[in-house]
Amino acid sequence: MTNAERIEPLNRDRDAAACAHFMTSSEPWITLRVSYANALAVLQDPSKEVYSIRDEAGVAGFVVLDMRSLVRGYVQTLCVRPDRQRQGLGSTLLRFAEERIFRDSPNVFICVSSFNGDARRLYEREGFEAVGALRNFVVPGHDEILLRKTRGSWAEWTTRDSHLAR
Repeated sequence: MTNAERIEPLNRDRDAAACAHFMTSSEPWITLRVSYANALAVLQDPSKEVYSIRDEAGVAGFVVLDMRSLVRGYVQTLCVRPDRQRQGLGSTLLRFAEERIFRDSPNVFICVSSFNGDARRLYEREGFEAVGALRNFVVPGHDEILLRKTRGSWAEWTTRDSHLAR
C-alpha cells in the first residue's frame, strides 16, 4: 500500500456517489439487485462507519461497518473498484475493519453470498468461520452465509474490560 492508498473515513459528500456507482455495477451487488439509490443510502447513513482507500484515480475500495446492531461489529459492505480487484485491497480493508471492530467487540461478523466463492475464500483465509446460512435472504435462489471471527464471548470481553470506561 502506498502513502496515497491510506485508509481514512470516506468523504461522503465527495465520494459516496462514485462508490455507489462502482458498487452497483459489479458483483455481488448486481445479482443481489442492489439499486444505486439503496447503495447511496447505505454510504450516506450517518449511523454507519465508512472507510475508504484511495489511489490516483479516486476511491479504490471502501468498507461499511455497523457498530450498533444486534451483531455489533458487522462488516456490512466490502467493495473494491473492479480495476483494483485481486491486488490485496480487499484484504487490507478487511484487516482494517477487524482492528476497528475488535476495539469495541470480541466478534467481527460478515455475510457472503453463496455464489461469491472468491470472497468466501478470502474471508476464510483471514480466519472467519461460517455461523450459518440465511436461506434466500436477499434474492431467491441465493443464500447469505454469516461468518464470524472472534476473540471470545461477550461475557469474557466485558469481564476483561470491566475496569475500562466505555
